[in-house]
Amino acid sequence: MLIQPKTPEVRVPKLVGLMAMDARETATAQGVLLAAPDRPDFHRTVVDYVVRQYPPPGAEVPRGAVVTVWFDFADGEGGGGAGVREPRLPRPGGGGLERELDRPGDAFEPVSSP
Repeated sequence: MLIQPKTPEVRVPKLVGLMAMDARETATAQGVLLAAPDRPDFHRTVVDYVVRQYPPPGAEVPRGAVVTVWFDFADGEGGGGAGVREPRLPRPGGGGLERELDRPGDAFEPVSSP
């Protein structure tokens, strides 16, 4: 654990992407407290991942300030997965070399000069 000097201001650590237990440890080491409005049992949450935080990473806050973290996406934030991707219509063409290059002509065709 990193021991920070006792200064009145601290920088908010990046918590997005961390598991709940790692986020708690990181916050404690940096001198901030955590709150999770979508997890009433936050002190027991272990393997859920932080998806949002406020204030953002790098912001200067007073030592002991509360950083709010969320573990679920809010409506309209893209937490619904990748969605349906197949079948794509219209279907892609055959492609390959025939699509990329013109068909070759006869290699032995006489070339007429003007």
